[in-house]
Amino acid sequence: MAESTLDRPAAPPPGQQALDEVVRFTSDLIRIDTTNRGGGDCVERPAAEYVAERLADAGIEPRVLESAPGRANVVARIEGTEPSAGALLVHGHLDVVPAEPDDWSVHPFSGEVRDDVVWGRGAIDMKDMDAMVLATVRAWAREGRRPRREIVLAFTADEEDSAAYGSGFLADRHADLFDGCVEGISESGAFTFHTATGLRLYPVAAGERGTAWLKLTAKGRAGHGSKVNRENAVSALASAVSRIGEHHWPIRLSTTVRAALAELAALHHLDADLDAATPAALERAVETLLEELGPSAALVEATVRNSSNPTMFSAGYKLNVIPGEATAYVDGRMVPGGEEEFTETLDRHTGPRVDWEFHHRERPLEAPVDSPTYAAMREALEHFDPGAHVVPYCMSGGTDAKQFGRLGITGYGFSPLKLPPGFDYQALFHGVDERVPVEALHFGVRVLDRFMSR
Repeated sequence: MAESTLDRPAAPPPGQQALDEVVRFTSDLIRIDTTNRGGGDCVERPAAEYVAERLADAGIEPRVLESAPGRANVVARIEGTEPSAGALLVHGHLDVVPAEPDDWSVHPFSGEVRDDVVWGRGAIDMKDMDAMVLATVRAWAREGRRPRREIVLAFTADEEDSAAYGSGFLADRHADLFDGCVEGISESGAFTFHTATGLRLYPVAAGERGTAWLKLTAKGRAGHGSKVNRENAVSALASAVSRIGEHHWPIRLSTTVRAALAELAALHHLDADLDAATPAALERAVETLLEELGPSAALVEATVRNSSNPTMFSAGYKLNVIPGEATAYVDGRMVPGGEEEFTETLDRHTGPRVDWEFHHRERPLEAPVDSPTYAAMREALEHFDPGAHVVPYCMSGGTDAKQFGRLGITGYGFSPLKLPPGFDYQALFHGVDERVPVEALHFGVRVLDRFMSR
């Protein structure tokens, strides 16, 4: 029988210098304000230059690629010991969402280290992962080590908006830089989720719902606000938006979500009838299981169906004037296999008086949970936390994996952090007082080193 890569001896985990560097790099990157306000309003160049300098210092040749002035990306390649193995893409974004300093306990761009916790915007989304990757590959360079698979590093712009200046630009204009890449890892997976019964779950993302940001437009007859108007664009649009927002989407289980529910049910000693004969029976079975899972349901409840949340509404310019046009925006998400249902439902709820179009669209993703790569992620987590229970899950939102998926790269969410009980990781994404424990960063470096090396 051929030797498994997981059976081979692993090098000792990274030393103290790497553990010190990951904290410093996280703090430094947070202090570089890369707020992405959308519509092209962001400058990632200083953070890209910071990353490029740390790579170059380690003898890794970086390429800095600007998609527009200030919108910079960094790509580098590390040769592996087994050229026949498909390359692994390791990517993280450099931009962050806005933060209002008055709402925070510390300044969101201070990068302050307080009580063994690094504070600031990007601490978990996702300058921590950027820093963990930098610390890991620099440790390899110091120790003269090379990974088994060739590694392609990508630090991207614009993930927090449309990715047009970042991974979209790289996939469309510089696809050759990712030649040989068959799989990738990035954010939003492999964090500790503490259950009500004391289990430590590590959900590894093996899927993403598709992005369906919608623009709705209603046109009518402009007129005086005091007159009867049966062609009121605002009324037509408001009715359509209400129907969309209140729609109850049926259960649609993707392969990843089905696997997640089955594993969660087993860990909680619950029955899971996921092969019910009728849609109504499946709906009852899943709703019952989610209720019985308690807090653990948070890992899957947003991904068992499509969703459509109205977020913006614009109409009129004066109170006593009926406008001739009204627009609204809806944040829609589509489960794998749910795209046709999504468009048919929108057509039905908008009706003849309201037009709709995709303002931004990206397809859903799924990755196999029986692959050697998933097994290697599970092994690395369990090695450094023997009490870990690794489970698959599907992200409710999206990442740069969607754009890199255009190149045939299968994406996983694997940004390992061992977190203490009570640390609500998911609530801190885009939230106030975003922060990451120092020990979680140390754990992440050790796990990434073991996984990417082997």
